[in-house]
Order: sequence, then structure tokens, then C-alpha cells
Amino acid sequence: MTAQLKQPINVGTLTLPHRVAMAPLTRSRAGQPGNVPTAMNVEYYRQRASAALIITEATQISQQGQGYAWTPGIHTKVQIDGWTKVSEAVHQAHGRIFMQLWHVGRVSHPQFQPDGRPPVAPSAQAAPGKTFITDANGEGIWADVPVPEALSISGIDAIVADYRQAALNAMAAGMDGVEIHAGNGYLLDQFINSASNLRDDQYGGSIENRARLLLEIVDALVELLGPGKVAVRLTPMGRFMGMGDDTPEQTFGYIARALNDKSLAYLHLVEPMMVGTVRDDNIDPRWDAIIHQLRQDYRGVLMLAGGYDAKSAEQALADGRADIIAFGRPFIANPDLPRRLFDGLALNAGDSATFFGGDATGYIDYPAWAQE
Repeated sequence: MTAQLKQPINVGTLTLPHRVAMAPLTRSRAGQPGNVPTAMNVEYYRQRASAALIITEATQISQQGQGYAWTPGIHTKVQIDGWTKVSEAVHQAHGRIFMQLWHVGRVSHPQFQPDGRPPVAPSAQAAPGKTFITDANGEGIWADVPVPEALSISGIDAIVADYRQAALNAMAAGMDGVEIHAGNGYLLDQFINSASNLRDDQYGGSIENRARLLLEIVDALVELLGPGKVAVRLTPMGRFMGMGDDTPEQTFGYIARALNDKSLAYLHLVEPMMVGTVRDDNIDPRWDAIIHQLRQDYRGVLMLAGGYDAKSAEQALADGRADIIAFGRPFIANPDLPRRLFDGLALNAGDSATFFGGDATGYIDYPAWAQE
């Protein structure tokens, strides 16, 4: 039974025909040079336009915001032009699409930074992980991330301005709205979590201070774009790239309640099934209680992602755990995923070797059901 998944829902200014959204999926296939969407990227999104809502792969708001090789941006004219072709193709296929706006913060490398500088972060504390860069031959390799520079107040102000411009650029490219990426260990998550924010100014210390940057960006973008055009993604309890918070119930509860007054399209929460690209076998036992708490704290449309299948998604909707379920990896191998879920059709298996980087193989060659 997929009765709940099939129900339409109003999200911001859109009416979604069902509840199966496409989660943001980094695929590392932006055209080079310039991190520009290409005809191959256009086809990838067009194929998946039957999603209730497509959320694009994380897209850097500035050159400073890039942390991985071959990820797309939305800060140059050629990038805007490339994304315009994507949104046009999705809309021609009767789809809907939000762009996820991204600044990686400390999870970066001087290779990507203006003038080869260190990455920036709330505090001068390195992330416990690696990022993906290119070697002298243009091949992808994993590299340690350096100690970042702690952002000054003027540096923070410049990032807020970059988010504003990126949101305007996304809408100029024909997007239906934007999702602010405030999770997965990247810049805004680094400010939110006590483990990564060691500041003692108005952006550090208390929960209110650590949430300040996110809420300032939300306010700026809602003022620019209007009600129902802005969404937020959070990863409470996430451990990727050294994340951790002393009081997650209070921290994320405060943020969820603060977002009630922001006229968001939706709030997107990621259940902690994965740490980066691997399944998490040490999920915090407090998670289930926290998701129920946040469901109560936030009064708007709630989207959940994290390891769902048709049965568990249907149950989550029936139980009132969420209003929309976002599917990630199943959409990689199944461009027509909603139909397969609704009709009980078999799913293609994804090839993890082609998830990140490469060409059309494992990207736009997965067949829809009618082609099999």
C-alpha cells in the first residue's frame, strides 16, 4: 500500500502531486573548467522529473564555498546559464525543482580557495576527514583538509551576502525555490554544533548565538524571495566530519521553533542512517525521541530523508512522523522511482563505483521501467 505516498500536498507556492521527493545527491559531474552544468546534467535531472520535488545536488554559493572536485556552482554567469537549461528541462517534463545552496566551510582545500588560502570556519579547528581534489593530471584523489581560518565578523557578513546573491542567481536560473544546506558537517552545521564552534562572540557560545548565522541567512533569503520559496536542511545527531553537540535536543529544538516564523516552504531533516557514504552502526539512541520532538516543535511541512523504502516511508507518513519523504540513492538507479514505488515494481540496483565522478555511465543510463 502506498496510499499516503500518493497524496498531493501544498509546499510553499507549489502543489506537489505526491510525497516522493528526490533528495540532494552529490554526483561530481559538473563540466570543467568552471563547475558548470552540462547537457549530461540536464538529462539526468530531466529523467527524474516525476519526483514530487527535485532538490538539486549541493551547489556552492561562491568559490570559497567549494570543497570537492567537479561540484557545480551558482556564482558565475555560465553556471547560471547551465542551471537554466536544467530547470527548463525539468519544468517541460512537468517537474518542480529547488536548488540546494552550499558552503562547505572547513571541509575544503587550498586548491579550491581564492588565492590558495586556507578554508574558513567558525573556529580554527580542522575537520577529522578528507576531501576530494584533483592531482596534477586532473585525476581525483583524496586529500587531508588543513586547519581553517576562523571567520571574522566581516567574513561572516560577506558569506551572508554570498547566500543572498546565490539565491537570486538560482531564481534567475528558473528554480522554484532554494534549500539552505545547514547539515552534514558543512559551514552552517559547523556554527550550530558545539563541537566545532569554539567562538566567544555573538556567533558562538550559547545556542542562540550558534544558530544566529543560519537564522540571519534564512531571514535574508525569505526577504529576497518571498514566503514559500526557501527551505532548510538540518542533520540533528549527525556525526559526519566531526559534528557533535552537547545538548542536541535543546539546540535543534530551538532552531525548529525559530523557523516556525520564517514562512519556509519546508524543513528537511536527515535521519542519521549514514555517516558520509557508509551506513552508521552507532546511531545515537536519542534520535527517535528527537525526531518526534522536532515534529512537534516545527509546525510547517516536514520532509525526512535517510534510508527509507516504500514500506517505511508509507508508515512514517501514516504515523505523522513526516509530510514528505525524500529518497536519495534509490533515485540514482531508478529515474522513475515514484512509479516503481506506487506500482510495486522492482528497483534497479545502483553501482556505487559510479556514484561520484565519471561520465554518463551510472548517471543517465539507468533505464526507466518501460525501457527494460
